[in-house]
Amino acid sequence: QEELVESGGDSVQPGGSLRLSCSCALVANNNYWLAWFRQPPGKEREVVAVLSESGRPSYPDSVKGRFTISKDGAKNTLYLEMTSLKLGDTAMYYCAAGPFIDYGKFDPRSYNYWGQGTQVTVSS
Repeated sequence: QEELVESGGDSVQPGGSLRLSCSCALVANNNYWLAWFRQPPGKEREVVAVLSESGRPSYPDSVKGRFTISKDGAKNTLYLEMTSLKLGDTAMYYCAAGPFIDYGKFDPRSYNYWGQGTQVTVSS
């Protein structure tokens, strides 16, 4: 129940699209917040999408309008659809889950469970 496994990472060209998936039983649990974070090489981890307990999505300005978070409870899967990819989107992408947001929904400290990550590389 606590294991999260990401997949779908790949090497793509600027302007391309990609969909990441996260297999996790907690996706079917209505008491958990779900999120996607990314960590570029040598930089700090940052949020890219959050899905609240009630299913409300939110995004930071850096990806708003380009990324979409969604879930399928029946399939125990969380998704991140990415479009208009840029060089700056290159990073290891992680899915995360947690029952509370004590540090704020965009703070990684608010999430208890993490996957091992999937690599997204945007290059020409």
